[in-house]
Order: sequence, then C-alpha cells, then structure tokens
Amino acid sequence: MTSNELVCAVRGPIILITVGSLFALDHFTPWGFQQTWPVLLIVLGLLTLLGRMSRPGPTAGGVS
Repeated sequence: MTSNELVCAVRGPIILITVGSLFALDHFTPWGFQQTWPVLLIVLGLLTLLGRMSRPGPTAGGVS
C-alpha cells in the first residue's frame, strides 16, 4: 500500500472521529459546535496537504 492510498483510506475515519469529538465537546463542555467547527477545516486541510505530499511529483524536465 502506497502512502497516497493510506491517506485516502484513513481520510473518512479521521473526519468521522473529528466530527464525533466535536459533538462530544458540544455536549460535555462549555464549548459549542459553533465555536469548534473550524477544527474541521484544519483537519481537512491537513489531510489534503498529506495527500498532495504523498503523490509523486513532476520529473526533472517538467513533463510528468
């Protein structure tokens, strides 16, 4: 399994864990979902960054 496949395979579970954690924070702490939803954007951005870093880059001549 390549690193790109690994990132694709864990993307869904990581998002579900993040959403579940944010809803748990909403119910059990003073912080509401309206205050913590930007964490979703951060997680999605990190997953996108990891996915782009794991793809093979262009060759030295600039032709892929």
